[in-house]
Amino acid sequence: MEKSSLTALAREQLKIARQASSGRSAHTVYGGHEHRLRQTVIALAAGHSMAEHDSPGESTVHVLHGRVLLIAADVSWEGSPGDLIIVPGTRHALEALEDSVVLLTVAKRG
Repeated sequence: MEKSSLTALAREQLKIARQASSGRSAHTVYGGHEHRLRQTVIALAAGHSMAEHDSPGESTVHVLHGRVLLIAADVSWEGSPGDLIIVPGTRHALEALEDSVVLLTVAKRG
């Protein structure tokens, strides 16, 4: 059994994101190539984004800190701390409306 503090990890990744030229940072909490389930803490400095990309499989975004906007085609969803956004199976992007940290959970296609 392993335990992680998402609060501490979020704080650490946000510090890295603020200093990075890309304005983002990520750390896989659980999973990897040998697992179908992957959970990743992603930090985005205000005004930065993850550009539009294909969906890797069934996934959710749990907002831990800040405010984000998930955009897919002509539809968007705003998320605040505690919100869980179900990611559409289509191309989408994630923007940070303010310094933000999310927990991305993905069940990769088998």
